[in-house]
Amino acid sequence: MSIKKLELEAMSLDDLWSLHEEISGILSDRIKAEKQELEKRLAVLGGGMAALAETSELRVSAIGKQRRKYPRVLPKYRNPQTSETWSGRGKRPRWLVAAMKSGRRIEEFRIGEAAPKVRQRA
Repeated sequence: MSIKKLELEAMSLDDLWSLHEEISGILSDRIKAEKQELEKRLAVLGGGMAALAETSELRVSAIGKQRRKYPRVLPKYRNPQTSETWSGRGKRPRWLVAAMKSGRRIEEFRIGEAAPKVRQRA
């Protein structure tokens, strides 16, 4: 390897530049050839990205159903300190979990009710 390094160091600037241009051209040609080969393989495997998009559209239309639009859910609970709200669906927010751990009840955060409802037996 040291012999090749000595040969390069002995070359003139013009010779080095022409060598650089020749290497750059060869590299560019090989990169283009490799890219074309990969694109051909991709086209064979899946038809490219356009085919993937078409197949996903076909799956939706083959099923024939789109996801139902759900009505907006109004919030049921409010954090009195920051006015953050929670609809009562999904995981409880951190502020509510922390308040409940400190001994408060969930009914205390209910929106639109001054006092929690007490069920009466009939």
